[in-house]
Amino acid sequence: MTDATSTKTVRRSHHWRRDVTELAALFTAVAVADALANLIGHQPDGPFLLVASAVVLAVTAGFHTWWARRHSHAPPPTGSGRPDGGDTEASLQVVSDIGTGAGVEGKAPAGAPVAEGPASALTPAPAPTPAPSAEGTALWRMRTTVRDAPGSLAALCGALARHRVDILTLQTHPLSRGTVDEFLLRAPARLPARQLSRAVSAAGGSSTWIERADAHDLVDAPTRVLGLATRTALDAAELPLALRQLLGRCTIRSSPAVSVTGRATDETAPVEGVLEETVIRLRDPSGGTLTIERPHLPFTPTEFARVRALVELDARLGPRVPRGKDVLTLPEGNEITIRRADHDDLPAARAMHGRCSEQTLRLRYHGPVRDADRYLDHLLSPRFGRTLAAQTESGRLVALGHLLWDGDETEVALLVEDEWQRRGIGSELLGRLVALAAEAGCESVYAVTRASNTGMVAAMRALSLPLDYQIEEGTLVVTARLDATAVRSLPPYEQAGR
Repeated sequence: MTDATSTKTVRRSHHWRRDVTELAALFTAVAVADALANLIGHQPDGPFLLVASAVVLAVTAGFHTWWARRHSHAPPPTGSGRPDGGDTEASLQVVSDIGTGAGVEGKAPAGAPVAEGPASALTPAPAPTPAPSAEGTALWRMRTTVRDAPGSLAALCGALARHRVDILTLQTHPLSRGTVDEFLLRAPARLPARQLSRAVSAAGGSSTWIERADAHDLVDAPTRVLGLATRTALDAAELPLALRQLLGRCTIRSSPAVSVTGRATDETAPVEGVLEETVIRLRDPSGGTLTIERPHLPFTPTEFARVRALVELDARLGPRVPRGKDVLTLPEGNEITIRRADHDDLPAARAMHGRCSEQTLRLRYHGPVRDADRYLDHLLSPRFGRTLAAQTESGRLVALGHLLWDGDETEVALLVEDEWQRRGIGSELLGRLVALAAEAGCESVYAVTRASNTGMVAAMRALSLPLDYQIEEGTLVVTARLDATAVRSLPPYEQAGR
């Protein structure tokens, strides 16, 4: 039907015969009412009958109004209650499927029709399966590669729905071959990862990787990247930790441009960086090359861009260390200050080396004593970890504690000047370093020393953490497994830097 025809049908011409008919009906009603009033009014009970009739009419009108209002707000009937004969519940389900399936897919050709014909022609979708309760669910992070074709992601989402898996977040990373889709899933706790992986593979996913997630992964990617950028801006030592939290389980190595022996290294990355499947190489802001490896999962161009942005931010801000401090009173009454240390403390650290005995330096560096000063430039760099310094009221440096990022592992090391040993300074530094490691998400820390270094062994035992001991040719490696509930909280000045 054309628009012109519709207009003619709706707008009917006004005719004079309609007005005449309405006037005749009005005059007839008045004549009938006057005749009834005269007939009843002249009876003995006429006035009472007129009043009773008026009351009945008023009650009838009120009941009709109440009944109409009640049924105007009633819910629509189930089944084919719509004028077109379609099912209301089925139509809502179709809309829901489009919103959660085709809308997420985004791979249909532009302008492709969603459906044609009346709503009753659509096949009613089954009622959605209720989501599992939060008590019996588990969070998973999953990444898989699908074909870059319309409907590929919809098939994958359908396979997850059949296993009652809820998709919380979804990110897509287009590649030259296919598309990498990264999910945050909430699945029934009884559903094992192997079965979930098989379901994804059957739906067309390949190179699937699944690992457990936690509540921190519920934060969307832009918010998480901004938070990591803020931590990096406050403290240069946060860059390796930010990269590890951004990329998951990976190995980060920083190769200096000049080795501790003074020789120049040949490993230098281009300014724009290099992405090679499971390896990222970038120019380290402090010199040398920053290498990130993740053999179990290739990096995507999106991850490479985020990593490069964080490294460029660190390079633009330059060296920086939180300047807070904490004053402690030793048992004998002396006060010492514990603070973060960096390259500005290099002269004071070398002077402390000069006051330490050869035995103390040998227990700390496990090598020739004359090379001790060469390690300081590396140890005091925030790129390789965090360093805490203990100094007296006069500003004299008497102890150093290092927390060093060693790939996937974390090392702790202590050096206390001979005159200030056995006063609890080493234990205080070690406790703070372990708290920093726990806050950074490290699962364990290890210390390398000699079996004869009873002071370091006693300090590790004082942590009240599970310890593992390994002895090889006189070298003792003590590993402490960190437990967030057992590690003490950070000092106020360290928390302020977060």
